[in-house]
Amino acid sequence: MQPQSNYPLRKLNTFGMDVSARYFASAGSIGEIQELLLDSRFRGLDQVILGGGSNVLLSRDINGLVLKNDIRGIFKIREDERYAWVQAGAGEPWHPFVRHTIGLGLAGLENLSLIPGNTGAAPMQNIGAYGVELKDVFEELEALDRTDGSLVRFGVRDCEFGYRDSIFKGKFRDRFIIVTVTVRLSKIPEFHIEYGAITRELEAMGVSGLTIDGISQAVMRIRSSKLPDPALIGNAGSFFKNPECPASLVEALKDQYPEMPVYPAAEGKMKMAAGWLIEKAGWKGYRKGDAGVHPLQALVLVNYGHAKGEEILELAGRIQASVEEMFKISLEREVNVY
Repeated sequence: MQPQSNYPLRKLNTFGMDVSARYFASAGSIGEIQELLLDSRFRGLDQVILGGGSNVLLSRDINGLVLKNDIRGIFKIREDERYAWVQAGAGEPWHPFVRHTIGLGLAGLENLSLIPGNTGAAPMQNIGAYGVELKDVFEELEALDRTDGSLVRFGVRDCEFGYRDSIFKGKFRDRFIIVTVTVRLSKIPEFHIEYGAITRELEAMGVSGLTIDGISQAVMRIRSSKLPDPALIGNAGSFFKNPECPASLVEALKDQYPEMPVYPAAEGKMKMAAGWLIEKAGWKGYRKGDAGVHPLQALVLVNYGHAKGEEILELAGRIQASVEEMFKISLEREVNVY
C-alpha cells in the first residue's frame, strides 16, 4: 500500500477544515492497518485516525500519517430466542448500520438513528440520544494496538463507558484503533420514548402503534429539524457535552431561572442542557467572519465556509469562559481536536 503525500482533508471532515496531511492512506482490512502501523516511515510522526470525520476539529495540517479506517461489513454472528449479536466493521457509516438492524427486525439502536459518523467512533464516546446509550446494547469490540499491531478484544467493562466517554478518550487515547464493533440486539422490542419530543413527533406523524421503525423515523425527523446538515454548512454536531452538576448548584440556578431544563444524572448530580446555557449567555446565532454559533441550535458551532480551526477553537474558548462566568459551570468539549 502506497500512502499519498500532501493530501487535502477538507472533504474528509464535516467541519470542512481546509487542511492537509503529509501522508494519507485508506485501509479496508485489519491487515492493511497493521502494515501501516509497522511501517518505519511513520514512526515518530503524528498518526491521526479518521472515520466519518464527524466528531473532529482539524485545527492544523497534520505532519504525519492520516489513516482513514474503511473496514466494512455487517454480520449477524450468532443469535438465540431473544437476542441477535451483530458485528459491523469500524468503517461502516453509523446510520445505515442502524437502519440495517431495524430492517432485520432487531431493536436497540432505533433511538440512535441519524447520528453522524462511522461505527468505529460509536464506542469511543459512548454515543447516546433520547434516553439510550451505546453501552446499553454493547457486547464487545476489536481494536489494534498501535504499539505492536496486535488485536485486542474489549468487553463492556473494559471500555469503562461514561457519559460521552470511554477508556479510548482517556487512558488509551491514541493507542488503539477500533476495527469491529459487536452489539447485542433484541428480537422483543423494549421501547424508549420517555423523552417527550419522541412522543410528540409520533403523534404528529399519526403513528398509533409503536414500532422500532416508527421510533427511528421520529428521531430522524427531530434531528433533521434541530441540527444543520454538514453537507450544507460545516459543523461537527454538538460541540460541548451536557454538563453534570451538583444538585445544590442546579437548585440555586433554578431559583433564578425556573425555565431552565434539567435532567436526572448520577447520585447527587443533575444534567443540564449545554445549548440552553450557551443561548442564555447570548451566543446563539453569533458570527465572526466564517466562525459562528448556529442560529437554531446553540450547541452547534459552524464553519460558514472558510473558517480556520483556530477560529473555531477561539470561539469555543470564549463561550466556555462566558458560561463559566455567568453560571459557574465548566463546559467540556465533545469534539476531538487535532
